[in-house]
Amino acid sequence: MHTWRSTSAHPGPAPSTRGARDRRRRSRRAGTLGALLGVAALLVSACSSGGSAKPAGHPAAGAALAALPRSTPAALAPFYDQKLTWRACGVPGFQCATLRAPLDYAKPDAGQTRLAVARKKATGPGERLGSLMVNPGGPGGSAIAYLQQYAGIGYPADVRAHYDMVAVDPRGVARSEPVECLDGRQMDRYTQTDFTPDDEEEVGELVDAYKRFAEGCGADAPGLLRHVSTTEAARDMDLLRAVLGDEKLAYVGASYGTFLGATYAGLFPDRVGRMVLDGAMDPSLPARRMNLDQTAGFETAFRAFAQDCVRREDCPLGDEAKNVGANLKKFFKKLDARSVPTGDADGRKLGESLATTGVIAAMYDEGAWPTLRDALNSAMRENDGSGLLALSDSYYERDADGRYTNLMFANAAVNCLDLPSAFSTPDEVRKALPAFEKASPVFGEGLAWATLNCAYWPVAPTGQPQRIEARGAAPILVVGTTRDPATPYRWSRALSRQLSSARLLTYDGDGHTAYGRGSTCIDRTINAYLVRGKAPAQDKRC
Repeated sequence: MHTWRSTSAHPGPAPSTRGARDRRRRSRRAGTLGALLGVAALLVSACSSGGSAKPAGHPAAGAALAALPRSTPAALAPFYDQKLTWRACGVPGFQCATLRAPLDYAKPDAGQTRLAVARKKATGPGERLGSLMVNPGGPGGSAIAYLQQYAGIGYPADVRAHYDMVAVDPRGVARSEPVECLDGRQMDRYTQTDFTPDDEEEVGELVDAYKRFAEGCGADAPGLLRHVSTTEAARDMDLLRAVLGDEKLAYVGASYGTFLGATYAGLFPDRVGRMVLDGAMDPSLPARRMNLDQTAGFETAFRAFAQDCVRREDCPLGDEAKNVGANLKKFFKKLDARSVPTGDADGRKLGESLATTGVIAAMYDEGAWPTLRDALNSAMRENDGSGLLALSDSYYERDADGRYTNLMFANAAVNCLDLPSAFSTPDEVRKALPAFEKASPVFGEGLAWATLNCAYWPVAPTGQPQRIEARGAAPILVVGTTRDPATPYRWSRALSRQLSSARLLTYDGDGHTAYGRGSTCIDRTINAYLVRGKAPAQDKRC
């Protein structure tokens, strides 16, 4: 977001979500996008140790998340005792239902929110192991879309044979009372805002864009906006677990979905079943550090792309890897001065912001690198920006009719509630620019300015960075990819060290997340864990 809590809304590149592109990849990119967005998310809504006051009643950074009482409070009994009414929902083989949850778990009688749920029943043969809940990340990625377009039909047959595949769109996301902030035309303007401002006027325009976005979100759902935190979403997951009749939660979360799953484990360690956290986030980091790590992660991915690009005859960025970044940066500067046509029906041209977002989108999946080379060739040599615009649109989830999903809106809503903004003023961003540009000479400037959006959010943050230990939980499988752009590998290592029962499964490769991306070693290890409960005895590398 990309992002994993890896994503947040901002005019520039960025969630996890927080961010996939043929039919299967597109659904994965709900999380990849989330992650993409995640970057944005994390980056944009970035929480930080600098500047923001800590909300009263929250633990200091570094404190461990405390588990909730094992017994269910009587006030929540009407929610835990409800029965779901399943119905057909337009996709063959899948059923849908609506789950009622308290808007505020501290005041269960003060209102409700309705959450969309979907499932695909276990196909058999073999023993039914219960429900396997999935979440692709974001925040803001639709878990139901991911289930229907990928997990429910594309997960290994052995997994689908034994589990009912289940998803719930988190509160404020997609089909669960979605947060809306801007209409299509307004979003078009927002995504084209210059996120590498050259002077005070452009800084003012960027700040105004963030304020309009925040005001739109606040006007749409002022009550819900205070209750879309990851902690509340994790409690909704436990509610669904109980209503489905499962004693333990079996779960696969990607990108931001790992933060959601880890939060569940911290709150309900005794209810953890077989849990896979793929492309993990480190919940102990303040936003500014998280954003810097993510910026460095995108630089790592870009360097891998550069090394691959110069070996190809169609590389438009030169024949030496060390010069690829500087050449791309020069191209971005040209676009900053003069955009190029795209043939877009709504008249959009390719400027620096949309082009940068398009490039970042391709960093999530090395399978998109040929598409990126084609798009760069068209834009740089033929004055045709349509390819990079298409990559940017896929990142923002904009369709051909100019409609956007609520991914970017939900992304900001969750991220800005979960953590204090990394920066409070433009001056704070300026002071941090050298560190961000050192982390990534190509993307650092834009990603630094992207962290400012939560400074203008209409709702105060309720969360803080904290370690998650989940003492007493069953073995949890944490999966990390060594050159992951959106959730750097160091985060997976950090989470595996925090969780008391974690095993770290490492994929030495490129791209965001590892499960189902072509590694037989990774897939066999995860499948054995999900189906037979066979967790690696110790950390493992593939």
